[in-house]
Amino acid sequence: MIKLLPFLVIISFFSVPMMVSAEEKNDDMVENRMALYKKSEALTMIPWYYFAAMDQYERNINKETASDDYISITIPKEKWFGFANPSQSVHSGWIAMFSGIGKDGNGDGLADPTDDEDILYTIGKWISKYGKTEQDFKIAIWNYYHRELSVQTITNIAKVYKKFNTIELNETDFPIPLQYNYSYKNTWGDARGFGGRRIHEGTDIFANYGVPVKATTYGVVELKGWNKFGGWRIGIRDIYGRYHYFAHLNGYQKGIEVGDIVKPGDVIGSVGATGYGPPGTSGKFPPHLHYGIYKDTGTTEWSFDPYPYLKKWERQARKTR
Repeated sequence: MIKLLPFLVIISFFSVPMMVSAEEKNDDMVENRMALYKKSEALTMIPWYYFAAMDQYERNINKETASDDYISITIPKEKWFGFANPSQSVHSGWIAMFSGIGKDGNGDGLADPTDDEDILYTIGKWISKYGKTEQDFKIAIWNYYHRELSVQTITNIAKVYKKFNTIELNETDFPIPLQYNYSYKNTWGDARGFGGRRIHEGTDIFANYGVPVKATTYGVVELKGWNKFGGWRIGIRDIYGRYHYFAHLNGYQKGIEVGDIVKPGDVIGSVGATGYGPPGTSGKFPPHLHYGIYKDTGTTEWSFDPYPYLKKWERQARKTR
């Protein structure tokens, strides 16, 4: 029995699968994507964060993507191969004959719409036709998607990636500092009557006047100002295509403006009771923060229940106190 032990140890070693943690997989994904973006930048002179922003945008809106690897940009076949192309041959010369935009990005002579390097190189060449400034990029994206919100979202994602010089931006925060007294419950979908019958598209977090209100994610301020329902409010679009709506504010953080880049924990305003009337109306209800989230699908935008997110972010914030 003792003589067989080394053999059994060897068998056991090779029969146990090597376990890879979710963190390690995510690190590899981030590293490989960044390597692809940087290579595409070197080939096309288009800044890496434009590739990353467009890729993230399509990851947000696409249920299925052309590539099974790292890149989510999925170029329509009629664009890739050309509208009058009788076949879907991936030979780059054949595609060029029919004015398809598909390009060979890895030097194998093929323009494969499922290959990560070919996809990014093709997008880089598309953008290059319009120039290399931010305005040129906006024009290129408009001519690709023909949708204003898509242009705005992709441009803002690019700004966030550029500022923080990374695509790994997963931190979040709870919108109310935990040291203050506050309370909330799930009120999404409840009936509302002011201004006509409608549903409550958010969660109300009750707190005292002047309690700081914080950004919950990385993003860009898209909206600031008065609304007869929401009072003084701010809207922030994050890198995942979600629009975060903070309403009934008592006031804004000094200096915050539309176009500003924010990170989780940045103070953007304070709790109030504004709304339900002309500009400046306040006190028609107890002070609270109305917090809503909307998701852009690439064709439309819809409200969804923020309560599970708030509970998750609250738990995470308590762990890091």
